[in-house]
Amino acid sequence: MSDLISELSSFGVFLAIAGVGFLFLLFSLIFGELFEHIGVDADHSFDHGGPSFLSIRGISVFVTAFGGIGAIATRYGLSTTSASVAGVAGGFFFAWIIYMFAKFLYGQQATSSLNTMDVVGQNGRVTVAIPAGGLGQVRCRIGDELVDRIARSRSGEAIAENAPVRVEEVLGETVIVSRS
Repeated sequence: MSDLISELSSFGVFLAIAGVGFLFLLFSLIFGELFEHIGVDADHSFDHGGPSFLSIRGISVFVTAFGGIGAIATRYGLSTTSASVAGVAGGFFFAWIIYMFAKFLYGQQATSSLNTMDVVGQNGRVTVAIPAGGLGQVRCRIGDELVDRIARSRSGEAIAENAPVRVEEVLGETVIVSRS
């Protein structure tokens, strides 16, 4: 009888841990932005290169998996210590899966902003003729994006519309080009 109470007690504790972890996971999924605004969530890694393994959601998944796997292991006859080891291993495994998925999603983010220096060294075409000593406009392709910039000839000579050019440097909002 005492074994049954001991097993039931371990099982109940593991289930309670899983329940608390699951409720906290649901709460963090619904109100996750709240955690970020008050500074509780450590959702970024130390090098600011993506999500952290120690995020609120990762810890919640760990606790939920620990409790659930511990309860299942206890139900199948493992001792409390063995069930705890299985719960820790399962918790790390599922938290790692969530971390890898979050890292994948973070890597899929894109931005449409270009660094001004991205145009240096790029080939392009003159879209508005550059008069001698004056300004015109060139168009370059950076990745999948076409970029138009105000341009000046490096040598000061005129460059006709549709002429191929190479961007040599950037001065403020103006690019310095030479014929290519």
